[in-house]
Amino acid sequence: MNYEDILYEVRDGAAWITINRPEKMNAFRGRTCDELIHAINRAGYAPDIGVIVLAGAGDKAFCTGGDQSAHSGQYDGRGTIGLPMEELHGAIRDVPKPVIARVQGYAIGGGNVLCTICDFTIASERAVFGQVGPKVGSVDPGYGTAFLARVVGEKRAREIWYLCRRYSAAEALAMGLVNAVVPPDQLDAEVRKWCGEIMEKSPTAIAIAKRSFNMDTAHQAGIAGMGMYALKLYYDTEESREGVKAFQEKRKPDFRRHAR
Repeated sequence: MNYEDILYEVRDGAAWITINRPEKMNAFRGRTCDELIHAINRAGYAPDIGVIVLAGAGDKAFCTGGDQSAHSGQYDGRGTIGLPMEELHGAIRDVPKPVIARVQGYAIGGGNVLCTICDFTIASERAVFGQVGPKVGSVDPGYGTAFLARVVGEKRAREIWYLCRRYSAAEALAMGLVNAVVPPDQLDAEVRKWCGEIMEKSPTAIAIAKRSFNMDTAHQAGIAGMGMYALKLYYDTEESREGVKAFQEKRKPDFRRHAR
Protein backbone atom coordinates (compact mmCIF):
# COMPACT_ATOMS: atom_id res chain seq x y z
CA MET A 1 0.00 0.00 0.00
CA ASN A 2 1.18 3.51 -0.83
CA TYR A 3 0.67 5.75 2.18
CA GLU A 4 -0.82 9.21 1.64
CA ASP A 5 -2.17 10.06 5.08
CA ILE A 6 0.47 8.50 7.32
CA LEU A 7 4.23 8.20 7.66
CA TYR A 8 5.96 4.91 8.46
CA GLU A 9 9.53 4.58 9.65
CA VAL A 10 11.58 2.20 11.77
CA ARG A 11 13.81 3.57 14.53
CA ASP A 12 15.96 1.10 16.48
CA GLY A 13 13.46 -1.73 16.20
CA ALA A 14 10.39 0.45 16.83
CA ALA A 15 7.88 1.25 14.09
CA TRP A 16 6.78 4.90 14.22
CA ILE A 17 3.40 5.36 12.55
CA THR A 18 2.43 9.01 12.24
CA ILE A 19 -0.90 10.43 11.12
CA ASN A 20 0.31 13.06 8.66
CA ARG A 21 -2.64 15.43 8.35
CA PRO A 22 -1.55 18.37 10.52
CA GLU A 23 -3.66 20.80 8.47
CA LYS A 24 -6.70 18.81 9.68
CA MET A 25 -5.42 18.48 13.26
CA ASN A 26 -4.65 14.86 12.28
CA ALA A 27 -8.33 14.02 12.04
CA PHE A 28 -8.81 10.77 10.19
CA ARG A 29 -10.83 9.96 7.09
CA GLY A 30 -11.52 6.54 5.60
CA ARG A 31 -8.16 6.33 3.83
CA THR A 32 -6.34 7.29 7.02
CA CYS A 33 -7.97 4.40 8.87
CA ASP A 34 -7.18 1.94 6.09
CA GLU A 35 -3.53 3.01 6.08
CA LEU A 36 -3.28 2.83 9.87
CA ILE A 37 -4.72 -0.70 9.87
CA HIS A 38 -2.25 -1.76 7.19
CA ALA A 39 0.74 -0.16 8.92
CA ILE A 40 -0.13 -1.48 12.39
CA ASN A 41 -0.46 -5.03 11.06
CA ARG A 42 2.70 -4.62 8.98
CA ALA A 43 4.66 -3.64 12.08
CA GLY A 44 2.81 -5.92 14.45
CA TYR A 45 3.80 -9.09 12.66
CA ALA A 46 7.28 -8.08 11.47
CA PRO A 47 9.88 -10.11 13.41
CA ASP A 48 12.33 -7.21 13.52
CA ILE A 49 9.84 -4.84 15.18
CA GLY A 50 9.46 -4.91 18.96
CA VAL A 51 7.15 -1.98 19.64
CA ILE A 52 4.84 0.38 17.73
CA VAL A 53 4.61 4.14 18.29
CA LEU A 54 1.42 5.86 17.15
CA ALA A 55 1.87 9.61 16.68
CA GLY A 56 0.46 12.71 15.03
CA ALA A 57 2.37 15.14 12.82
CA GLY A 58 3.01 18.74 13.85
CA ASP A 59 2.83 20.41 17.23
CA LYS A 60 -0.88 20.96 17.72
CA ALA A 61 -2.60 17.58 17.70
CA PHE A 62 -2.10 13.88 18.15
CA CYS A 63 -5.52 13.19 16.61
CA THR A 64 -8.91 14.90 16.81
CA GLY A 65 -11.08 12.01 15.63
CA GLY A 66 -13.12 11.81 12.45
CA ASP A 67 -12.64 14.51 9.83
CA GLN A 68 -16.02 16.24 9.63
CA SER A 69 -15.00 17.98 6.40
CA ALA A 70 -14.53 14.63 4.66
CA HIS A 71 -18.27 14.01 4.41
CA SER A 72 -21.56 15.82 4.18
CA GLY A 73 -23.39 14.75 7.30
CA GLN A 74 -22.84 11.07 6.51
CA TYR A 75 -19.75 8.94 6.17
CA ASP A 76 -19.61 6.73 3.13
CA GLY A 77 -17.18 3.92 2.69
CA ARG A 78 -16.14 0.67 4.35
CA GLY A 79 -17.22 -0.16 7.88
CA THR A 80 -20.49 -0.08 9.77
CA ILE A 81 -20.48 3.73 10.01
CA GLY A 82 -18.52 4.31 6.82
CA LEU A 83 -15.18 4.17 8.64
CA PRO A 84 -13.54 0.85 9.60
CA MET A 85 -13.29 1.81 13.26
CA GLU A 86 -13.87 -1.72 14.57
CA GLU A 87 -10.94 -2.93 12.46
CA LEU A 88 -8.66 -0.09 13.55
CA HIS A 89 -9.37 -0.56 17.22
CA GLY A 90 -9.04 -4.32 16.84
CA ALA A 91 -5.70 -3.98 15.08
CA ILE A 92 -4.22 -1.98 17.98
CA ARG A 93 -5.44 -4.53 20.50
CA ASP A 94 -4.68 -7.66 18.49
CA VAL A 95 -1.11 -7.09 17.30
CA PRO A 96 1.29 -8.97 19.60
CA LYS A 97 3.42 -5.86 20.18
CA PRO A 98 2.92 -3.01 22.65
CA VAL A 99 1.53 0.15 21.05
CA ILE A 100 2.56 3.51 22.52
CA ALA A 101 0.50 6.65 21.87
CA ARG A 102 2.85 9.65 21.62
CA VAL A 103 0.69 12.67 22.42
CA GLN A 104 2.13 16.14 21.86
CA GLY A 105 -1.12 18.13 21.64
CA TYR A 106 -4.85 17.55 21.34
CA ALA A 107 -6.16 13.99 21.74
CA ILE A 108 -9.84 14.65 21.28
CA GLY A 109 -12.81 12.48 20.31
CA GLY A 110 -11.63 9.50 18.29
CA GLY A 111 -8.06 10.52 19.11
CA ASN A 112 -8.81 10.15 22.80
CA VAL A 113 -10.23 6.69 22.06
CA LEU A 114 -6.98 5.70 20.32
CA CYS A 115 -5.05 6.74 23.43
CA THR A 116 -7.40 4.66 25.56
CA ILE A 117 -6.87 1.53 23.47
CA CYS A 118 -3.07 1.82 23.11
CA ASP A 119 -1.03 -0.14 25.65
CA PHE A 120 0.73 3.02 26.82
CA THR A 121 0.22 6.77 26.46
CA ILE A 122 3.14 9.15 26.87
CA ALA A 123 2.25 12.82 26.75
CA SER A 124 3.78 16.25 26.52
CA GLU A 125 2.85 18.74 29.22
CA ARG A 126 0.95 20.56 26.47
CA ALA A 127 -1.28 17.60 25.65
CA VAL A 128 -5.04 17.97 26.05
CA PHE A 129 -7.50 15.08 26.30
CA GLY A 130 -11.27 14.85 26.06
CA GLN A 131 -14.41 13.76 24.28
CA VAL A 132 -16.79 15.64 21.97
CA GLY A 133 -19.26 12.99 20.80
CA PRO A 134 -22.43 14.16 22.57
CA LYS A 135 -21.60 17.74 21.53
CA VAL A 136 -21.60 16.87 17.82
CA GLY A 137 -24.21 14.13 17.65
CA SER A 138 -21.94 11.14 18.03
CA VAL A 139 -20.47 8.67 20.54
CA ASP A 140 -18.08 5.73 20.63
CA PRO A 141 -20.28 2.83 21.79
CA GLY A 142 -17.45 0.32 22.20
CA TYR A 143 -13.91 0.51 23.51
CA GLY A 144 -14.14 4.29 23.83
CA THR A 145 -16.75 3.94 26.56
CA ALA A 146 -16.69 0.43 28.04
CA PHE A 147 -12.91 0.02 27.99
CA LEU A 148 -12.37 3.61 29.12
CA ALA A 149 -14.24 2.72 32.31
CA ARG A 150 -11.68 -0.03 32.93
CA VAL A 151 -8.84 2.44 32.40
CA VAL A 152 -10.01 5.45 34.44
CA GLY A 153 -12.93 4.07 36.47
CA GLU A 154 -16.67 4.14 35.90
CA LYS A 155 -17.41 7.54 37.45
CA ARG A 156 -14.61 9.34 35.64
CA ALA A 157 -15.45 7.67 32.29
CA ARG A 158 -19.05 8.84 32.56
CA GLU A 159 -17.83 12.34 33.39
CA ILE A 160 -15.58 12.38 30.33
CA TRP A 161 -18.43 11.38 28.01
CA TYR A 162 -21.41 13.14 29.55
CA LEU A 163 -19.72 16.52 30.11
CA CYS A 164 -17.20 16.61 27.23
CA ARG A 165 -14.66 18.60 29.24
CA ARG A 166 -10.98 19.10 28.42
CA TYR A 167 -8.29 17.56 30.62
CA SER A 168 -4.66 18.57 30.91
CA ALA A 169 -1.85 16.04 30.66
CA ALA A 170 -1.43 16.23 34.45
CA GLU A 171 -5.12 15.50 34.99
CA ALA A 172 -5.00 12.62 32.52
CA LEU A 173 -1.99 11.22 34.36
CA ALA A 174 -3.80 11.43 37.69
CA MET A 175 -6.82 9.53 36.34
CA GLY A 176 -4.70 6.79 34.76
CA LEU A 177 -5.29 7.64 31.09
CA VAL A 178 -1.60 8.54 30.67
CA ASN A 179 1.53 6.68 31.80
CA ALA A 180 4.02 9.55 31.77
CA VAL A 181 4.10 13.32 31.21
CA VAL A 182 7.25 15.18 30.18
CA PRO A 183 8.21 18.63 28.85
CA PRO A 184 7.57 18.99 25.10
CA ASP A 185 11.26 18.93 24.18
CA GLN A 186 11.72 15.63 26.04
CA LEU A 187 8.74 13.77 24.54
CA ASP A 188 10.59 11.87 21.80
CA ALA A 189 13.42 10.98 24.15
CA GLU A 190 10.94 9.61 26.68
CA VAL A 191 9.15 7.57 24.02
CA ARG A 192 12.49 6.18 22.79
CA LYS A 193 13.38 5.31 26.39
CA TRP A 194 10.19 3.28 26.81
CA CYS A 195 10.77 1.62 23.43
CA GLY A 196 14.31 0.70 24.47
CA GLU A 197 13.13 -0.87 27.73
CA ILE A 198 10.49 -2.89 25.89
CA MET A 199 13.01 -4.06 23.28
CA GLU A 200 15.16 -5.57 26.05
CA LYS A 201 12.33 -7.87 27.15
CA SER A 202 11.21 -11.25 25.77
CA PRO A 203 8.89 -10.55 22.81
CA THR A 204 7.05 -13.83 23.33
CA ALA A 205 6.45 -13.12 27.02
CA ILE A 206 5.14 -9.64 26.16
CA ALA A 207 2.88 -11.06 23.44
CA ILE A 208 1.44 -13.58 25.91
CA ALA A 209 0.97 -10.85 28.51
CA LYS A 210 -0.86 -8.63 26.01
CA ARG A 211 -3.15 -11.49 24.98
CA SER A 212 -3.80 -12.22 28.65
CA PHE A 213 -4.72 -8.61 29.41
CA ASN A 214 -6.98 -8.53 26.35
CA MET A 215 -8.81 -11.72 27.31
CA ASP A 216 -10.29 -9.97 30.33
CA THR A 217 -12.04 -7.44 28.09
CA ALA A 218 -12.46 -9.51 24.92
CA HIS A 219 -16.25 -9.38 25.27
CA GLN A 220 -16.08 -5.66 24.59
CA ALA A 221 -15.42 -6.37 20.92
CA GLY A 222 -18.98 -7.68 20.79
CA ILE A 223 -20.23 -4.57 22.57
CA ALA A 224 -18.39 -2.44 20.03
CA GLY A 225 -19.80 -4.36 17.07
CA MET A 226 -23.38 -4.08 18.28
CA GLY A 227 -22.82 -0.49 19.33
CA MET A 228 -21.61 0.54 15.89
CA TYR A 229 -24.83 -0.72 14.33
CA ALA A 230 -26.81 1.34 16.84
CA LEU A 231 -24.59 4.32 16.03
CA LYS A 232 -25.31 3.94 12.32
CA LEU A 233 -29.04 4.12 13.06
CA TYR A 234 -28.45 7.17 15.25
CA TYR A 235 -26.51 8.91 12.47
CA ASP A 236 -29.67 8.62 10.33
CA THR A 237 -31.65 10.81 12.76
CA GLU A 238 -32.17 14.57 12.68
CA GLU A 239 -30.81 14.75 16.22
CA SER A 240 -27.40 13.47 15.14
CA ARG A 241 -27.42 15.54 11.94
CA GLU A 242 -28.04 18.65 14.04
CA GLY A 243 -24.67 18.10 15.71
CA VAL A 244 -22.83 17.93 12.38
CA LYS A 245 -24.70 20.95 10.97
CA ALA A 246 -23.98 23.02 14.07
CA PHE A 247 -20.30 22.11 13.93
CA GLN A 248 -20.06 23.07 10.27
CA GLU A 249 -22.00 26.29 10.84
CA LYS A 250 -19.95 27.10 13.96
CA ARG A 251 -22.95 27.48 16.23
CA LYS A 252 -24.31 25.84 19.34
CA PRO A 253 -26.47 22.78 18.51
CA ASP A 254 -30.11 22.53 19.57
CA PHE A 255 -30.47 18.80 20.14
CA ARG A 256 -33.61 19.04 22.30
CA ARG A 257 -35.90 20.08 19.48
CA HIS A 258 -35.02 16.84 17.65
CA ALA A 259 -35.15 14.50 20.66
CA ARG A 260 -37.80 11.80 20.44
